[in-house]
Amino acid sequence: MLGTFQQSHLRIEVDASTGQIQPCLLQPGKFRQWLWPQRFEEGLPDQLHPGLVFRSYLGAIEIRHEVQAVTDHHLRLLLAGGIDGFHEWYWGDRWVQSRLEG
Repeated sequence: MLGTFQQSHLRIEVDASTGQIQPCLLQPGKFRQWLWPQRFEEGLPDQLHPGLVFRSYLGAIEIRHEVQAVTDHHLRLLLAGGIDGFHEWYWGDRWVQSRLEG
């Protein structure tokens, strides 16, 4: 593994309910809209589910994502390739939190 271990924790308040936030994190058709610098492979299902493996690209950098867990308030992705580590999302009414380590 090249590079230095890094981590990021971010929690923000948003003007949205849990029911509005959840699809934006679990449905590729929705998260493509706000993660626009990142390109996602075609053919993804309507919703992420445990065991799903897919790739995304930031410029020429390929990142492999494996969905490890999905609940009503949590998403955990194992990352490999351009980033080796994990990305976790938590959400609730009026807030969303991201934890990235790699």
